[in-house]
Amino acid sequence: MDTNNANTTNLQTKKHFEILDGLRGVAALAVVTFHFMEWVYTDASKNFIGHGFLAVDFFFCLSGFVIGYAYDDRIAKIGLLEFFKARIIRLHPLVIAGSVLGLFAFLFDPFGGHPELYSTAKLVFTFLCSALLIPLPVIADRAFNLFSFNAPSWSLFWEYIANIVYALVLYKIRRNYLMLLTILSAVAICWVAYRSGNLLGGWSGPTFWDGAARISYSFLAGLLIYRSNWIIKNKLGFVGLSILLLLAFIMPFSKWNWLTEPFVVLFYFPLLISLGAGAMLTTGLKKLCVFSGKISYPLYMTHYAVLWMFGNYYTTHKPGTTQLTFIIISGIILLVGFAYMVMAVYDIPVRKYLSGKRKTQ
Repeated sequence: MDTNNANTTNLQTKKHFEILDGLRGVAALAVVTFHFMEWVYTDASKNFIGHGFLAVDFFFCLSGFVIGYAYDDRIAKIGLLEFFKARIIRLHPLVIAGSVLGLFAFLFDPFGGHPELYSTAKLVFTFLCSALLIPLPVIADRAFNLFSFNAPSWSLFWEYIANIVYALVLYKIRRNYLMLLTILSAVAICWVAYRSGNLLGGWSGPTFWDGAARISYSFLAGLLIYRSNWIIKNKLGFVGLSILLLLAFIMPFSKWNWLTEPFVVLFYFPLLISLGAGAMLTTGLKKLCVFSGKISYPLYMTHYAVLWMFGNYYTTHKPGTTQLTFIIISGIILLVGFAYMVMAVYDIPVRKYLSGKRKTQ
């Protein structure tokens, strides 16, 4: 889900899109809230943020825009190997951290779970697959997620695939071919939505290829926005665009999802990226946007271990509305704090160390 510029040293002369950073944080908070609420409301039509999962498609579109912005004019100079090193250093430390946290939550969940049903060998192999981003939907207690110990890693898997395709093919193809690929991917999105009734798939074995359709269109659309310079100057600002983004997530969940969700993904999110890139940011909100952008990826990759424990607690204890509201709000705040700690204590130091090793080679 990451869209931060890797190797920022080489990008200091480029403009930084702080509002897009801020929107990435808003989307990450929406995902976390959605994951809490989907335990409470198994009927998605009653979930006030029932379309929070579409934040992943927003991430993908933003990723295509930022990768094109960061690398289109220099990937040929730095080479494929350096590009892949930069992306792995940026993304993978938190992939591993999320897997470790997920394993601990699985083994030591105080509210439920059945780790005793699985052999040590199976758990070790599943953990290694999760840490190496190899899909393995084999743990029933984790709803047969592609990545049993950190469910959100499914989108990182496709992010890696998109980065590989970008480096091998997309960065050097002409814009009209990019447009053609984007249109074909839009058809795939419409087909997935029509067949499944929504765009919720991609995270499990049976819906694996839905993820391919979701990353294909949104990443290509983001790249196309950058290359076409479809940047719309406006005065909506961070607050205005945040409200517009949230509207997509709180859109009613209904029988018309097969129409409304593709509309949001195909047109609305690319429009928000274009607006976000051209919006004016007030000085007072700059620090908030920067913080929001920095915390988004750590939050996305570390929150789900707690969600399984929350789910087991909710299903076994059935807390009342007041207690539940307090738990969810407190949980979101604590998860943001925990994500910041993981970023400061682990992610940033590890990336600095690996970047230093890379430069000395």
